[in-house]
Amino acid sequence: MAHVVLLGDSIFDNARYVPDGPSVLDHLRRTLPDGWEASLRAVDGSIASDVARQLETLPKDASHLVVSAGGNDALSHAGLLRRVPVASVSEALDRLAEAADAFQQAYRDMLEGVLARGLPTAVCTVYDAIPGLERGDRTGLRLFNEIILREAFRAGLTVIDLRLICTEASDFSILSPIEPSGRGGAKVAGAVARALAEPIGSGAARRVVV
Repeated sequence: MAHVVLLGDSIFDNARYVPDGPSVLDHLRRTLPDGWEASLRAVDGSIASDVARQLETLPKDASHLVVSAGGNDALSHAGLLRRVPVASVSEALDRLAEAADAFQQAYRDMLEGVLARGLPTAVCTVYDAIPGLERGDRTGLRLFNEIILREAFRAGLTVIDLRLICTEASDFSILSPIEPSGRGGAKVAGAVARALAEPIGSGAARRVVV
């Protein structure tokens, strides 16, 4: 018996945004092989540092972990350069660097806590085809995804690259464009299932799943 637990944010905890359809968890339970179980510990609105609290409630029989974190961290910095004028490109880059450095430390600390559980683990990037996302915000999001990739590969983890999975407007909820729709949730669940179909974990995989 295998039991995968979803950690992180509303990319997994999207039920409220698809009231008339299946959530990511529902899709995943239908997609996993017979004998597999899936549980949700991800919480809508969570940032990377919130994953530590989610780990405190892991099922005792958890066998695999999948983490989607970083989107809300990036969202908290959206409009960073629009809110306070800068005098030069150099100053703008310095501000972005400060935000990126803070996120890198938070994400690394989060991963250390996850990996301390000793369970096979995969992580997700943050998708960037969100309808209405401004060009500048998409550019800033690349910094956060670069950190996720760097820290994941440093730890030898499998990466589920949601940027290559949720690519169409219909993949996002009409109730909130930053959440997966039923269609997008099915794509996310399918990618998670594909990641779980082969061994995942620290020091072994370093795969990118799309």
